[in-house]
Amino acid sequence: MESSLLDETGIDRRIAQRLRSLRAERGWSLDELAKRSGVSRATLSRLENAEVSPTASVLGKLCAAYGLTMSRLMHMVEGEFAPVVRRDVQATWSDPEIGFRRRSISPPAQTLAGEALECELDSDVRISYDAPPRPGLEHHLLLVTGRLAVTVDGRTHELGAGDCLRYQLFGPSAFATPEEMGAKYLLFIV
Repeated sequence: MESSLLDETGIDRRIAQRLRSLRAERGWSLDELAKRSGVSRATLSRLENAEVSPTASVLGKLCAAYGLTMSRLMHMVEGEFAPVVRRDVQATWSDPEIGFRRRSISPPAQTLAGEALECELDSDVRISYDAPPRPGLEHHLLLVTGRLAVTVDGRTHELGAGDCLRYQLFGPSAFATPEEMGAKYLLFIV
């Protein structure tokens, strides 16, 4: 599931280019994007220049500001639609600083609404998102292994292997694993 250093450097560079072009398309300054996203101007500049790799939290904030799902952003970076996506070419992205990895099993496409992700969180990890990329976004989360607490609309759902949580996002959300165990889950977004 690990990408080579060359692949990670390449995807970081493509993310930087896409972030820069999204801001330019809207005619926003770095200051305007900082206000809309809650990410500092300095961090935005470093991201757009590929000086740093984005974290899951920062990408979540930027996607919310642009009204995109993270997977839609990654699709813009990763390539074109194909009906069959072989495992060896499914794009992966990681935030090693917090212990988060995602594999785009079935990436979004212009003509298809749904997408599927395989995600892994190390033990004792918490990822919070301030706002959904698009209000009302529908998620179906199937926990494959481990334990995971998912907070949606102020309510925390404790999940065990095999449990499925279905929800729509209208506000903040959070994903947390306990100290002793990580989690692997499939996320279907419609």
